[in-house]
Amino acid sequence: MPRGSVTTRRTGRLLFPLIAVLLLAPWPIAYAYDNGPAQQDAVRIEVAEASAAPSWQVFGRAIGGLTPGDLFYVDAASNPSDITVNLCLTNAYELIHCYRYLTLKVGVYVETSAGEWGKASGQDGQPIPDTYITLQNGQVIFFLTGYAKYKVTIDDGCFYCTTTNADGGSISPQFYLTAE
Repeated sequence: MPRGSVTTRRTGRLLFPLIAVLLLAPWPIAYAYDNGPAQQDAVRIEVAEASAAPSWQVFGRAIGGLTPGDLFYVDAASNPSDITVNLCLTNAYELIHCYRYLTLKVGVYVETSAGEWGKASGQDGQPIPDTYITLQNGQVIFFLTGYAKYKVTIDDGCFYCTTTNADGGSISPQFYLTAE
């Protein structure tokens, strides 16, 4: 048998499965339309100044409320897409040793054309319902529209502090915010 025919059969055996996989594999197809520079889709997050942050007086065996305040500012004014905002309580594990409960009402506000803040609406145009972040859930998610500036706040809340001994940690909630 000539040597070329063995090579042809071996190549055919390897080539056939490769072609079958390529033809049968589902290929994702994506379409995009570029309507300007890449910076257009940017979403910028800024932490509120400490003077604007929520505050409260905490001591052992205290039950109380808090003074409302701002946490983050989200600038999506140049982003045409809807965004997902995720607010996380990053030190919940430390806080459970100091609080029996910690319930914080989260607010989301949109900046109006007059530069004032009003309650934000979700993607469906309906007002965002009352939303609470607690030691049990540790995070909340909002779906917002693009082309706007938002602020995320703590509007109200209550707590029961059992001890102020945080074993090297903090008895103040620490937050992290992402926007996609």
